[in-house]
Amino acid sequence: MRVVIARFPFDLSKSGVLASMKGVKPEPITGGSVLIGRRHYPLMQVGAVITRQDRRDFTAGEVDRAMALLGFTCRAQPEAAAPGRVLTPLQTASALLGTSTSTSTSTSTSTSI
Repeated sequence: MRVVIARFPFDLSKSGVLASMKGVKPEPITGGSVLIGRRHYPLMQVGAVITRQDRRDFTAGEVDRAMALLGFTCRAQPEAAAPGRVLTPLQTASALLGTSTSTSTSTSTSTSI
């Protein structure tokens, strides 16, 4: 199937993409990904391998569209985990030191004259 990536036409097939990605170790996924065989690959890595172009020359959207047209399963950027309880700087420091924080402080003052 003819697809356009970075303003260049490529004749790609599903078997050709599978053969190109065989033996390629997936990089850590930080954005969108595509399932090729049993592995998830970042879209930009797949685009660089199949087009032999620099990653700055194309977008992940172009590779996503091309892989979807060829019948591969594409995933959008993973959702960021919902932030838990936000700690104050005092609580963060206490957690790093392994001590607990308490709101009440005991002070014993003695005045000697």
